[in-house]
Amino acid sequence: MKRMQAYPFQLLPKNKHLSHINASLGANRFVWNKLLSMNLYRLEQKMPLMWYQEMAWMIAFWKQSEDYGFLNQAPSQSLQQTAKALDRAFRDAFDERQANKRLPQFKRLNNRKAGIKYPQHITLDPGNAVIKIPKLGWVKYRCSRQVEGKIKNVTMSRKHGEYILSIQTEREVEEVIHESKTAVGIDLGVVNFATLSDGVVIAPKNSFKSLSEKLAKAQRQLKTKVKFSNNWKKQKRRIQQVHKKITHVRKDFLHQTSNTISKNHAMIVMEDLKICNMSK
Repeated sequence: MKRMQAYPFQLLPKNKHLSHINASLGANRFVWNKLLSMNLYRLEQKMPLMWYQEMAWMIAFWKQSEDYGFLNQAPSQSLQQTAKALDRAFRDAFDERQANKRLPQFKRLNNRKAGIKYPQHITLDPGNAVIKIPKLGWVKYRCSRQVEGKIKNVTMSRKHGEYILSIQTEREVEEVIHESKTAVGIDLGVVNFATLSDGVVIAPKNSFKSLSEKLAKAQRQLKTKVKFSNNWKKQKRRIQQVHKKITHVRKDFLHQTSNTISKNHAMIVMEDLKICNMSK
């Protein structure tokens, strides 16, 4: 069987790379927002929507114009991938099989989900911990593990002031047969994180509560700084580090919990609930 797996790494770009990366992120964000606004206008006017082929033609047209010539700074394939992602988002929004249907949203400047996708022309050199990216060249990354399989695509994003590289690979593996023969049902809750049908109760890990005082203090200190000054930027980075720690603690708890449950049970059944609605 084929297995698709993503390997996340921290990218370590030099100063000469940062301007290109930020320009590419901005170009992809611009293309998404511009195409989205055009499609929303077409919806209001009850006109046919643009799909990928027309979007790709629009991107090529913009790159030749004077007003939008800055799009040439970003790799063409990444802009095309942005158009494909928007195409899928609109198709999902009008798919009757989707439970939670909604139109795509505009991307803000500091959108944590913003990224650049490269589907080809990627060269990885794990021995020297460098990766060759189109229009960027060789860039160092924190090689924390071995990448297995054939590289299918690479996504680069910016989170908490750091640049993250996600390498998706495909490889053939033997079909896994679970050692356990048991099944378990999981009831998600608000007071308790989860209650299993075999009687096990999993307490929540409130990472935000334990760091809320530190975050509040850092945010109060930010208000005393002159906006966009060097001290303001340093304090902003401190706040990002607190948010980063909260995110990592939460992810670690979820990974450890899901790993323990999946190793001990061959079948897992869950309700499709919205915890945020229950909390309200």
